[in-house]
Amino acid sequence: MTADDAVTATADSSDPPEPYPEFLDHVRRLTYVGDAGQLLNWDQQVMMPEGGTPARAKQQSALSTLGHELLTDDDLAAWLDDLADADLPPERQAVVREIRRKHERAVRVPDDLVARVSEATSNALPVWEAAREDADFGAFEDTLAELVALKREYAAAIDPHRDPYAVLFEEYEPYLGLDVAERVLGELAATLPDLIDDIAASEVTLAAPFEGTYGESDQRALVEEALEVLGFDWTRGRLNTSTHPFTSGTQFDARITTRFTPDDPLDGLGSTIHEFGHATYELGLPREAYGTPLGTSRDLAVHESQSRFWENHVGRSRAFWELFAPHVADHLGVEADPRALYEAANRVAPGPIRVEADELTYHLHIVVRFEIERDLVRGDLDVGEVPAVWNEKMAEYLGLRPADDAAGCLQDIHWSNGAFGYFPTYSLGSVLAAQLAAAMRADLPLSEQVRNGEFDPVHDWLTDRVHRHGCRYTTPDLVREATGEALTAEHFLAYAEEKYGSLYGL
Repeated sequence: MTADDAVTATADSSDPPEPYPEFLDHVRRLTYVGDAGQLLNWDQQVMMPEGGTPARAKQQSALSTLGHELLTDDDLAAWLDDLADADLPPERQAVVREIRRKHERAVRVPDDLVARVSEATSNALPVWEAAREDADFGAFEDTLAELVALKREYAAAIDPHRDPYAVLFEEYEPYLGLDVAERVLGELAATLPDLIDDIAASEVTLAAPFEGTYGESDQRALVEEALEVLGFDWTRGRLNTSTHPFTSGTQFDARITTRFTPDDPLDGLGSTIHEFGHATYELGLPREAYGTPLGTSRDLAVHESQSRFWENHVGRSRAFWELFAPHVADHLGVEADPRALYEAANRVAPGPIRVEADELTYHLHIVVRFEIERDLVRGDLDVGEVPAVWNEKMAEYLGLRPADDAAGCLQDIHWSNGAFGYFPTYSLGSVLAAQLAAAMRADLPLSEQVRNGEFDPVHDWLTDRVHRHGCRYTTPDLVREATGEALTAEHFLAYAEEKYGSLYGL
């Protein structure tokens, strides 16, 4: 039996209301088109020659238009109407709920606007890359202005009476609500600066065992070893490099990208473990449900919780370095004890680059981006003001000013993708990761298992609590199912106080 046969057999094994099989076939086609677009995007960032951009933009636009047509199809609307009052089991109710939400948003957006957004974002990528390379925001300014205008038009098409930023945020977190993001970010912004200041005032100096530079081939061998130790399934995944690390794929094909910094091997290792968390979420989704919401990952806060769990609660733990220190010595020739490596992985020092930030100052980076993109979308900030406002906010929250635009407002790929509203999900994910870790520790001896390289129970716990459900539950309901309580910053703040208080003798 093929994977697709298994999906069909599982999905159609009972006797559903008559419209459901046709509805589900349509949903699968919609999913396959979206997955094809993801694969083209991966190729553009990883493998495609530079000259391929004009054709790729047209290809992506065509796929986006096709996906939009499938999502706004009259037959789909009729099936959703027929299924509205049908007596469906909970899993099928969830499928209908998820597609109805997407359909109701999509029917409000004209086809030509979908095509214009897709083509503009595809064309924006090389413009952003060149501007970042030259540290020249001016070279990207007009492109960013076009993207902001298009996304404001997009938000107005969905609901002209609501805050456009809240509408765009719901593209990435439709069930938590912007108010939850604002509450969590507010708690982090109010609490973390005092802890960071206390650390800065501490007389404790953490170890820095890495000196000189380390070749990409050695670093790649190290991160491949880490993926092997953590349990990455190479038969359904791969590792490449890209300008900005990311993960793309399905439960059958999850692709990780990372990047390497010559003088900081922890950067590439941390990025790889982070992306491993994303990939294992995709690989842990039920294979028999591929093509449906039940075989699709929940929204971005949940996805980010998986990457942050592995990066921070495993990869930055003392237990991990007690396990992994010999591999660092083998591949990099660094004779450092586990304690020194643990300290090096957890140094707190404000810096200009988000993806290189420690797990405390990281959230202040998110606050900066959140405030700027929110004001851009709401029309309270002109695009030309972004570099100056960025630098002012970095000084306010982190006490530093970037050396240039490449280290400042051009460092992230998100705005070139039109992904306004995405950034808050990073902090939401970190908060949820700490909440999941606390719940896991109530069930498993996590530190002992990490120290012994016994990761199967960890994977099994996450699969049982999170991965296997796909989109059966909304995010708030999934959080309650997995942890027994609503999303809260309490566990993250307690974890941060305990861990860094111990490291820095506070």
